[in-house]
Amino acid sequence: MLKLNTGHQIPIIGLGTYKSDKGEVSQAVQDAIDVGYRHFDCAWFYHNESEVGVGIQAKIQDGTVKREDLFVVTKLWNNFHAKECVVPMLKQQLKSLQLDYIDLYLIHWPFGFKETSDSWPVDEGSAAYSDVDYLETWQGMEECVELGLARAIGISNFNSAQITRLLNAVKIKPSVNQIEVNPNINNKKIIQFCKEKGIVVTGYCPLGRVDCANDPDIPKPTIFDERVIAMAEKYKKTPAQIILRYLINLGITVIPKTVTKKRMIENLNVFDFDLEGEETDYIDSLNKNVRICSFSSFEDHKYFPFHLEY
Repeated sequence: MLKLNTGHQIPIIGLGTYKSDKGEVSQAVQDAIDVGYRHFDCAWFYHNESEVGVGIQAKIQDGTVKREDLFVVTKLWNNFHAKECVVPMLKQQLKSLQLDYIDLYLIHWPFGFKETSDSWPVDEGSAAYSDVDYLETWQGMEECVELGLARAIGISNFNSAQITRLLNAVKIKPSVNQIEVNPNINNKKIIQFCKEKGIVVTGYCPLGRVDCANDPDIPKPTIFDERVIAMAEKYKKTPAQIILRYLINLGITVIPKTVTKKRMIENLNVFDFDLEGEETDYIDSLNKNVRICSFSSFEDHKYFPFHLEY
């Protein structure tokens, strides 16, 4: 567990639900709860919150867990950045998830789209862009806390300048910044920056994207690295467990996505060994500062976050 600036605690390992298909994610959530997961990462944009809710409710109703045992995260999508949209959107998402409150609500990206635009408006160009300031969006996020709909609020994919600007204007500080963290982009500088500001980092895509392993524009996942494989053999672990251990040692939480029960168990089973200094140094050396999730289609938006180093 890591302690948030609200006093609540967030489990270090959560289950990512992005690209978990309808028809499988409900069972995946139930399996995850059965093997010990208590942290679930969701988003409106993933279009599967209703199924996640079914899975959660099944395990609450059969007595496996109580609601307060779980830490459920979801996110506000880019089309709904206007202040007056935030509370209604969270209420809609809570209805889908069959929950009365969310443990952590995040602004998914610092840049917004118009409500009338597609949710992924790559063909619309800048005509799709909203110029709503994320400071306005944050006022709506704070209202979610004041109404008891969210216990904590945070951000995702914000750079250091955007975080500084936010911190200088808020009543409630962000608890979390969720960003891409894996050995190909270990994001150590922004992790350190967030720690200094009392913000916990959650790393998404912690194992890279195996489904994109042959894409020349995306770095090959480090679970395929020969030395990482050798480390796995040494510790009698999987390469994925080696990488998760490395990331946890950065002082962050991680949300590997899987729908396979065996992998869920493996992903939780990373606290009974540790890496040696030279092994950590080697994984550090794999950093290329290249993202899987670059969102480069929107890099001309005034609030695009990845023009800065961190």
